[in-house]
Amino acid sequence: MDEAVVRSAPLFAELSDESYRAVRERTAELTFRRGEEIFHEGSAGDRLFVLGSGKVKLGHMAPDGREHLLAILGPGEILGEVSLYDPGKRTATATALATTELVELSHQGLLQILDQRPEVSQHLLRSLALRLRRTNDKVSDLIFSDVPGRVSKALLDLGRRFGERTDGGLRVTHDLTQEELAQLVGATRETVNKALAEFSNRGWIQLQGRTVVLVDIDRLTHRAR
Repeated sequence: MDEAVVRSAPLFAELSDESYRAVRERTAELTFRRGEEIFHEGSAGDRLFVLGSGKVKLGHMAPDGREHLLAILGPGEILGEVSLYDPGKRTATATALATTELVELSHQGLLQILDQRPEVSQHLLRSLALRLRRTNDKVSDLIFSDVPGRVSKALLDLGRRFGERTDGGLRVTHDLTQEELAQLVGATRETVNKALAEFSNRGWIQLQGRTVVLVDIDRLTHRAR
C-alpha cells in the first residue's frame, strides 16, 4: 500500500509524523477484490475506511429493487464517515470496483484522535462538504443538463481523478459496466450509449471496454457546460 496516498487523506493530512504513526498503529489494512462488498446498506456503521488504492462505488437500493450509483471514490478518499456524525445504519452499500486496499479505523479509535487533535474534525467536515457539493452538482445536472452533457461531465470527472496521460489522450480505466455508468449520470443505458457513440464518432473519445481515452478534452468540456 502506498503510504503517501493514505497520509494524504483528510483524516491524516494535518497530523504530525508522530501522531500519524500513533494513529496508524490502531488501524488495520484490508484488501477487497472487484465485486466484493466492503459494507452493506442497513448494516451497523461502526468504522470508517481510507482508500489506499483501487476504486469503490457507493450505491443505494431503491424500494423497487433498482440500484442508484451515488459516487465513485478513489485513493486518498474516505468512506463510512457519515455515521460518525449521524450514528445509525449505513445509508449505502460500498463495493470494490477493482482490487482495492483500505485502511480501517474503528469509530472509537477515531474519537480518540479527535479528542487529541480536534482540528482533524475540520478536515473531515471538509471531506463531507466536498461530497455534498458533488451531490448538489449532480442534482443540478439532472435538472438542467441533458444526457450528453452529464456524460461529458462524468467522463471529465473520472479523468481528473483516475486518468493517466498517454500520447493518444487521457486514458481512464473507470471499471464501470455500461449499466453502472448510466446510473452514475442518472440516465438509461441506451441514452448513455448513444451519447458515447456520438462522442466516439466525433473523435472526442475512444472506447475500449471499461476504459475510455479522452482525446478532445476541450470539446468535452464545452459540451459539459
